[in-house]
Amino acid sequence: MELHVFIAVLAAAAFHAGWNAMLKLKLEPLLAISLIAAASGLVMTPLLLYCGLPAAGAWPYIVTSLLVHLLYYVALGEAYRTGELSQVYPIARGSAPLITALGGWLWLGEALSVMSCLGVVILASGILLLSMRGGLAAFDMRAVGFALLTACTISAYTLADGIGAREGGTTLAYIVWLFVLDGTMMVAFGLWRFGHAFTREIVQSWPLIAGGGALSAAAYAIAIWAMTVAPIALVAALRETSVLFAAALGVALLREPILASRIVAAVLVVVGMIMLRLR
Repeated sequence: MELHVFIAVLAAAAFHAGWNAMLKLKLEPLLAISLIAAASGLVMTPLLLYCGLPAAGAWPYIVTSLLVHLLYYVALGEAYRTGELSQVYPIARGSAPLITALGGWLWLGEALSVMSCLGVVILASGILLLSMRGGLAAFDMRAVGFALLTACTISAYTLADGIGAREGGTTLAYIVWLFVLDGTMMVAFGLWRFGHAFTREIVQSWPLIAGGGALSAAAYAIAIWAMTVAPIALVAALRETSVLFAAALGVALLREPILASRIVAAVLVVVGMIMLRLR
């Protein structure tokens, strides 16, 4: 992976952790996700004037991604409803690179080197270790179940968008249309699911929503672009270093504890990240 791509994906990871932390600060999680997704679409809307339409071959992937994203939002919201940020987030994000790497190999034939495979495994192991806190007994199993479902949806939409952006004629067109349609979908979903509360929070919490939408749009737009110039599995693994940023935010903003196991986990994540860079 080229250095500029590596740095861009790390920046995307920080942005992603930022908007996920916002989900635990004030609003009901699924409502916050709906509002942030809607804001992300709004942020991208002006770019419709410049990007044109994606190629015809990209549209099946856009539709697939939209449907999977809806399931992702629901699963993530339910996981955050009962679980802590520093546990739910690592489980969801740590499992996804392994599933994505397997899917990329089976579906796309993107075979990874031994160094890259070890890097993915070490990085994912560190991510999962970040979620450990007093063993399995400390977990809310409902939250864990939804976190694992979230991991599966992450892998599915990552593969769909990685392929779709490559098929789309221009990466920008794919990114913009995906975000605008996703935002439109989540406005409809939010109004159906939450009614007046959806519009009320737009007025009352618009700075939080706008910030989360901008971070979310930047984070995934960078990731989609990166998947057009680097193997999908490597980008998927590297962007999950966002758990380090999420763990730091969990401690700084949400008063979640610092544990020795999480320090070891952070070291594993960094080692895995270095292995991916030096593959």
